Amino acid sequence: MTPRERVLAAVNRRWPDKCPKEAGFTPALYETFKRETGSTDPSAYFGMEPRGVGFAGPKEMPDFSAYYKDLPEGAQVTSEYGTGAVPGSFYHFARYVFPLRNATTVAEIEKYPWPDFTPEYRHAHLESEVQRLHSEGYFVDCFAGHIFETAWQLIGFERIFQDFIENPAVVEAVLERITNDNCFKARRFAQAGVDMIRLGDDVGMQDRLMMKPEVWRRFLKPRLARVIESARSVRPDIPVWYHSDGDISLIIPDLIEVGVTVLNPVQPECMDLPALKREYGNHLAFWGTIGTQTVMPFGTPQDVKKAVREMIELFAPGLVLAPTHLLEPDVPWANVLAFFEAVEEYGTYS
Repeated sequence: MTPRERVLAAVNRRWPDKCPKEAGFTPALYETFKRETGSTDPSAYFGMEPRGVGFAGPKEMPDFSAYYKDLPEGAQVTSEYGTGAVPGSFYHFARYVFPLRNATTVAEIEKYPWPDFTPEYRHAHLESEVQRLHSEGYFVDCFAGHIFETAWQLIGFERIFQDFIENPAVVEAVLERITNDNCFKARRFAQAGVDMIRLGDDVGMQDRLMMKPEVWRRFLKPRLARVIESARSVRPDIPVWYHSDGDISLIIPDLIEVGVTVLNPVQPECMDLPALKREYGNHLAFWGTIGTQTVMPFGTPQDVKKAVREMIELFAPGLVLAPTHLLEPDVPWANVLAFFEAVEEYGTYS
């Protein structure tokens, strides 16, 4: 099978020739990868099957200066939504800056300099890029955007939960702008011929949801459904991948209801994986499953190989193996090698 055929089979819960795999590297571990292998491309070196496409950035960023007054020194805009951060001591331990932290009315939300994804120069390349990657045999996917995560990074993490109750109109105004953007992106990706749409929002903690299921169902579920429908209006059978760290067991039936077909990252430290397979294996494929809180940083290479074998035995054929997050600097290089070696050793299907 080609890499594309292999992943398509797995995400549609059919038997591929072998288990597809993916892994992401934090900058420090990427430097280790380059030093150990002499390569600069982990995907090519380890034979990972997926490749991604995305929108081009804006030609000019909006002026967010009015929203960055009276902030700590070093605060900087980090996205075209105006979300920002003050750099920390380690690359992803930054302190967030919330540009809409003082907004209390819908009028203030409407006045904000929102991004525009619709200009043709931002997405005209997608068809040719997808066609090129398909011609090389790869499975092509894309990320159509967060909803909840982008919203709280605009108005504040604690405040969004407060405003769900005290000022829902403001929260919904923010969520609507983001959702409409994601609907447009999802539709364009589907038109361009990608093999799968990636969506996601971290709404889970280690042992529960961040909010009551009823809150998620009111504010986020219908908007997720709209984004999925935007893609499915073009390609009714396109697989839809959804990411949330943590324990999101209570909303998995809702995710299936709105059209999610691939669940990621399936953290073994947070959820009962045999129960997930037993209850939802006829509806979902699983992408991830190898713990980055436990076995990847703290196990031996033999432990990593054992985890890979167990996940294949549990979830195949509807499985794309991957660590459940980017591989952090404390993951031993021997464990990285063990992960990929084990996929080849145990993931070749007869």
